[in-house]
Amino acid sequence: MRTLGAGEANLEKGEMRIEANVSVSKEEGAFGTKVEIKNLNSFRSVERAIAYEVERQAALLESGGAVSQETRGWNEAKQETFHQRFKEGSADYRYFPEPDLPKLYLAEIPEFASEEIKASLPELPWERRARYARDYTLKESDAAYLAGDAARAAFFDSVATALADAKLVALAANYVVSDLAGIYAKKGSEDYAALHADAFAKLIRLAAAGGLSSRGAKDVLALLVEKGGDPEAIAKEHGLVQVHDEGILQEAVKAMIALEEKAVAEYRAGKAAALQYLIGKGMQATKGAGNPAVLKDLIQKELDS
Repeated sequence: MRTLGAGEANLEKGEMRIEANVSVSKEEGAFGTKVEIKNLNSFRSVERAIAYEVERQAALLESGGAVSQETRGWNEAKQETFHQRFKEGSADYRYFPEPDLPKLYLAEIPEFASEEIKASLPELPWERRARYARDYTLKESDAAYLAGDAARAAFFDSVATALADAKLVALAANYVVSDLAGIYAKKGSEDYAALHADAFAKLIRLAAAGGLSSRGAKDVLALLVEKGGDPEAIAKEHGLVQVHDEGILQEAVKAMIALEEKAVAEYRAGKAAALQYLIGKGMQATKGAGNPAVLKDLIQKELDS
């Protein structure tokens, strides 16, 4: 509905309600008596109401009882459905023809022909999910998350267009699904309109080219969401540009090793995990700006000398 522009469909604001029809039968391939659960206002309520009603009807049938055709509500506090009214058949709905309204055959109106309507539709969420998975080899769950919100999908598509490279787009998807989602979760809202796709794409290029470490890219992204601006300028201002120069990193490595006597001893005793610990400490010593591969090489050379 959001993709079509038909409505915001915010359940928590009462803009959409869900009604579930549940029928349980002891006979395979046969429908049981339909029970309607009205005015459900969250997907979790839908899930729990259906599960409860299936169990209720099954227990009733197993005990030799009969299910009545009725409308039931959902009590969130008690986590159970409750009777509202019986509906025996369509006559109870007072259906009758309106004598002053002629029949309207929508299919005979050219603008309402099914092919015309299909041609006018935008890319729908399930089509977008399939495209993301196909074109960028994304995991199904990541593709679903990106396609699950119209503003999020529009932002991601703009980033993908700016990057124009499937591998970079896949990296961008990872940052949107994990890091950007985490930032927005803390803020309590998602404001993709305030985050420029070109700036985000530049951040991805910097990270992919080694201009930023993974930690540095996350920090720049947080600042980008908070204040906007140019990712490269933000990285330079906060000392987050990744350092590859061995000469610059050498002193930081020596100082760090001098402080980590226990880890150094463990490494020399053959404990492989100690090296990763020391690399982490090297990243801390360089405030996330040291290139991990260069740090690893320098640490090993220092310890093996």
